[in-house]
Amino acid sequence: MNFSSDNWAGASQPVMDALTRHNHGSAPAYGADPLTDRITQRFRDIFETDVSVLFTATGTAANALSMAACARPGGLVLASETAHLHCDEWGSAEFYTHGMKILPLATTAGRIAPDAVAEALAKYREGSRFGVPAALSLTQATECGTVYSPGEVAALTARARENGLVCHMDGARFANALVHLGATPAELTWKAGIDVLSFGATKNGCWCAEAMVVFNPQSLPHLAIHRARAGHLFSKSRFVAAQFDGYFEGDHWLDLARSANGAAARLAEGIGQGGRARVAWPVQANEVFAVLTQAQIAKLRGEGAKFYEWSREGCEDDEHVVRLVASFETTAEEVDRFVALL
Repeated sequence: MNFSSDNWAGASQPVMDALTRHNHGSAPAYGADPLTDRITQRFRDIFETDVSVLFTATGTAANALSMAACARPGGLVLASETAHLHCDEWGSAEFYTHGMKILPLATTAGRIAPDAVAEALAKYREGSRFGVPAALSLTQATECGTVYSPGEVAALTARARENGLVCHMDGARFANALVHLGATPAELTWKAGIDVLSFGATKNGCWCAEAMVVFNPQSLPHLAIHRARAGHLFSKSRFVAAQFDGYFEGDHWLDLARSANGAAARLAEGIGQGGRARVAWPVQANEVFAVLTQAQIAKLRGEGAKFYEWSREGCEDDEHVVRLVASFETTAEEVDRFVALL
């Protein structure tokens, strides 16, 4: 019963098969190989527009380097108060941008309200000694397992773009958000005002495959240089491309996300039955945030369940919000055993 993180899951068999399939012969290095070209075209087909695609090893690198490419002296990055960029990346964005500050915005169930962006833009104008907003970063799906609709993304980016901000999306769980919404990748990104997407695949069945997908190269003109200087230009780029080859083939990436989302929905339904516990926020991707008592937490862990305690927001004295993450490998048997123990 491992609900700690989708990062704990392995790679899917089609992804591993693709790595083996492309592990023969020689190929040009540093992204000049035919497979990387083919996968770049596959990204263009998926997003229905011309994009540049730069592979990285981690989502943290994709986020931080995207910020570095749009950095300005005294710049501010508007992000949610729970964003991975703000809470979990060891100051990497601040480091790679040479000192831009992350300005955390209040959220409801992980989502930033358009008014919060407007208030920040009004407060920190040109000439402010604290800094000037340079970028807006949205997390899709959010760190609370909720998603932004295309309309909500567009409403947030419209205010930012009017003020000259670059609009970034942290898509570590992009596929999970996509299948929940039933939207197209284009509708959720560049058609809604996103300039650059950190496209995550590692959490959803790849071994080590992340990419910066750039829709508006004018807003990040030196991104490729930032990537190379930071040590994230793969010499054997074809092996990242190979993972994406297996990932995209036959819409495998969407099937993986549907499986994880389905396991999370089954888990949330079981938790809510019979009043044994409650779910803190809507379950819209592959994460469930459940309010459990300390006794329930101790019993579940004693039986081998793995998960993280998250917060005490909205809790009684003996309660805690815990995060339960389903992956493409999560089985119905794991979910049902957890619910039975609860």
